[in-house]
Amino acid sequence: MDIVSKEPTLTSLLNMNFIWKIEQLFVKNTEGSFSDVVVTANWNCLGSNGTYSATNAGCTEFAAPSGSFTPYPDLTQDQVLGWCYANGVDKTAIEANVTAQINDQINPPVIAPPLPWVTPVEIVPPMLPQVEPPLVNAETPVAAVDEQPVVSDAPAA
Repeated sequence: MDIVSKEPTLTSLLNMNFIWKIEQLFVKNTEGSFSDVVVTANWNCLGSNGTYSATNAGCTEFAAPSGSFTPYPDLTQDQVLGWCYANGVDKTAIEANVTAQINDQINPPVIAPPLPWVTPVEIVPPMLPQVEPPLVNAETPVAAVDEQPVVSDAPAA
């Protein structure tokens, strides 16, 4: 089963975007007269509504090939995803699960409110007096503005 689309596969459903991706393939060196035969595919479905995202990942095992065979270097992501869908991955159910995860982020079914018998603590920053800094310009020496003696631990020259 071949699916025609660009890689990675992108589907939109009511402001939801889903990206299906094959993350890893496991191959058997030889299977009958074939070499580099894909036996397992690890896949991932990432869903996003632009603000929230969720994922569902899994793996699918494949039986030995019968009939036509595509050499490993010629495989496409869409082709392998098609094998996954044909071998039990319910694309609609996975996308519904990812959508439910995002809906739970938007409207959490369980929350942890503050304990009703504990008085909330309000932290108030201390009020510091507002002091206007002295203005210094090239004509007024700094000492004239401050008029405080400079104290130093250095010995007098």
